[in-house]
Amino acid sequence: MATLVSLISFKYMNKKYSFIAIDLQNDFTSEGGLHYVKRESVDFLTDTLFPYFQEKGMEINEIISDYRQPRQGDTSDCCRVGEWGYESIIPRNIVKSIWIKAMNSPIWTRENIGDATRSPGLPYQDTKGFGQWLKDNIGNPGETTPVLCGLTIDCCVLSTLQELSWRGYYPIVLKEGVDHYSGKIEDRDKMLETPVPNWAEVITWDELKNKL
Repeated sequence: MATLVSLISFKYMNKKYSFIAIDLQNDFTSEGGLHYVKRESVDFLTDTLFPYFQEKGMEINEIISDYRQPRQGDTSDCCRVGEWGYESIIPRNIVKSIWIKAMNSPIWTRENIGDATRSPGLPYQDTKGFGQWLKDNIGNPGETTPVLCGLTIDCCVLSTLQELSWRGYYPIVLKEGVDHYSGKIEDRDKMLETPVPNWAEVITWDELKNKL
């Protein structure tokens, strides 16, 4: 259950990669968060991946969640705008732009999304708006390869992979950069064996660095 998306774009040998980090908000990543369990990917992201981005001067765009009630079919009330649980753990100095979603899939938005001073409306689908955000910040299908990390591989990361694939992208999942909602490595690895390969390639950090 998570949906915060972060994205870093860079070019090497005329090949463009766009890194997307999803739902790295305190309610999922930090002790005391409403949906926190210890997840190894968070340490990898904060200790290895984000410092690497900072060293290389990469910019990050992120997708985060506004999960205030009301939401159809989901009684969870977390990632409340203006509260600690809503805040992202990604260093602010590498964030380029943000897409905020209201459900597991990134195409769902709502009136007053991300506005702590106003009551949120019911979630609805904004496929055109999300498509424009992808075009402006990630690039067009065939021109860029999205590389995803974040939480969780059995919910929000998976939903984003599916949406990207259906839009003509060929995304990659960074193995060390994702986790299952349970926090168990064996549960993560089962997802990465199946069904994730139906929509994305799975790659390790060492393998990815060799491609850059």
